[in-house]
Amino acid sequence: MQETFDYLKKLPVNYLSTISLSGGGIIAPNCRPFGDPVLFDGKIYMLTLASKTVARELAANPHVCIVAYDEFDRRFDEEETWLRIYCEAIDDSDNRQAKQSIIDEFDWAEEAGYTLDNPDFKCYYLKNAHSEIRNADGEILASYDF
Repeated sequence: MQETFDYLKKLPVNYLSTISLSGGGIIAPNCRPFGDPVLFDGKIYMLTLASKTVARELAANPHVCIVAYDEFDRRFDEEETWLRIYCEAIDDSDNRQAKQSIIDEFDWAEEAGYTLDNPDFKCYYLKNAHSEIRNADGEILASYDF
């Protein structure tokens, strides 16, 4: 888990894919940029706001895929590596300690509305995760389950 977190943390952005259900009942993938993971209580956390579409999609289906790209991964002496994480995003928004840890991690959090008294502040941790780091040829360089 630590290796997966370290990979995500060193990059400015990663991409979270969810499944959305349109009004017409069409199931479609939805992908958006995310960033700033937090390690708390042995879990990788991410944050968003309840008012965003991603929160509604996670409530309907917590199964996600997270993808990140590193143009030069010194750990593997590769010019390009990709991280894929297949997991569930578990809503832990009632955990005030997790939220406080997130607030403490980022100097911008409170100004952006991530406060303990804001019911719109949502946090999720990754569960039943399988992550893989692959090179540009698709070869698996490392694999982790947590």
